[in-house]
Amino acid sequence: MTDPIAGAVEFDLLAEPRLVVEPGVAARVSAVAGPVLQGMGYRLVRIKVSGELGCTVQIMAERPDGTMLVEDCEAISHALSPVLDVADPIERAYRLEISSPGIDRPLVRRSDFERYQGYLVKIEMAVAVGGRKRFRGLLGPIEGDAVLLAREGARDGEDPNTLLPLEDIASANLVLTDELIAESMRRGKIAEREMKQNLGILPPPPAHAKKSDPTKSNAPKPKLKTAAKAAPKAPPKNTKEHRLAAERARRGDFDPTEGD
Repeated sequence: MTDPIAGAVEFDLLAEPRLVVEPGVAARVSAVAGPVLQGMGYRLVRIKVSGELGCTVQIMAERPDGTMLVEDCEAISHALSPVLDVADPIERAYRLEISSPGIDRPLVRRSDFERYQGYLVKIEMAVAVGGRKRFRGLLGPIEGDAVLLAREGARDGEDPNTLLPLEDIASANLVLTDELIAESMRRGKIAEREMKQNLGILPPPPAHAKKSDPTKSNAPKPKLKTAAKAAPKAPPKNTKEHRLAAERARRGDFDPTEGD
């Protein structure tokens, strides 16, 4: 039985618009590729057109939960190639390349910034904030239409927390860290297991099993200090008195003060 709540969340993620979009030729490719990907259950992340090998069109895509397997790339390539041939958004021969966003992926949607809260990011602004356009720091929560960033390199006495308007972000990428690699591996294993279950290679999960939430991650969260009452410490058990008592017991000696 399909979970209607999970289905609604997935639909919302598929229909969510990108905050960061490409201009020029890449925009024409996006207009063709975006609807095809969405119809297949994938989200367009980024399109890059380069002069590599004559001309290469790289299309980054992902599942709504942020994962992408080799089988997904193959399926998209087979479905999208003939559509692009008919639409012909590029007026010369090109090489089509379908890829995942990668571990140090770009953040292009509001849900991306929410999903990777707590991770290290690099952000470049189209409009300067506080006299600067480039920022690096820990991604914080979204407040209204801006994201909070705990900026690295703040001087003594300077508030490192900076609000960056989402609509003014030109580019944003995760920075490769051990925590990010671990999170990516976790998501990849979950996606691979679900694919095998859908293909019947693995048995389906039990009905009571909790499905993973694609909008959440295992990012480290700030620890709040609480004024919890400390538990009383147990008295030490290796004092001089304990050692002397143990020695007397070993020799069979009697201590007249015991039992008082």
